[in-house]
Amino acid sequence: MTALAAYLLGSIPTGYLAGRMKGIDIRTVGSGNIGATNVFRILGRTAGIIVLVVDGLKGWVAVEWGPVWVAALLHMRGLGAADLEWLRIIAAMSVILGHNYTCWLRFKGGKGIATSAGVLAALIPPAFAAGVTAWIVVCLLTRYVSLGSIAAAIVLPFATWAAHDSLRLIVIAGVMGVLAIYKHKANIQRLMQGTENKIGAKKNPPATGAGA
Repeated sequence: MTALAAYLLGSIPTGYLAGRMKGIDIRTVGSGNIGATNVFRILGRTAGIIVLVVDGLKGWVAVEWGPVWVAALLHMRGLGAADLEWLRIIAAMSVILGHNYTCWLRFKGGKGIATSAGVLAALIPPAFAAGVTAWIVVCLLTRYVSLGSIAAAIVLPFATWAAHDSLRLIVIAGVMGVLAIYKHKANIQRLMQGTENKIGAKKNPPATGAGA
């Protein structure tokens, strides 16, 4: 039940809904992704910030409160620390998979960076801090959001290993990093071709009503 609840929470397509509110199918413009970066580029700063925050909150709520609510609903008493950690890990992966492969959009979603950040803030705060730092530094140096996200994904398991002796958390951080990099495969190809969008680059004009 924890997995299902977290998946459904993660599957809420925030960026797609933000676009629809303005008559735009965000999947048909810019990079075609429903994540915050494409929303920033197409719909503007306010919409981008809202999508970023909401997607992050999906991850945080799923891990921080999901297992507690499910345990209370099922009257599961006396959960040990190890049991709670397992439930939090299940919630973490399920909410990310829900965002990346939302059932509401034929299992095509975002890249999971904001949602993963919310997960890490609740599950592994030191890895969250290290990932955000790596993201900021690389973005400032290169002006590529995608490259910053990839750098953050690479840092995650090492930061977790430095802060925790839990093999389960180290493994889950590694899986999250690999999944994030996999979801950036198109960005990696564009980076190699020199066609990836940079921060501050002129955005594509939104196609009102596209895909309607």
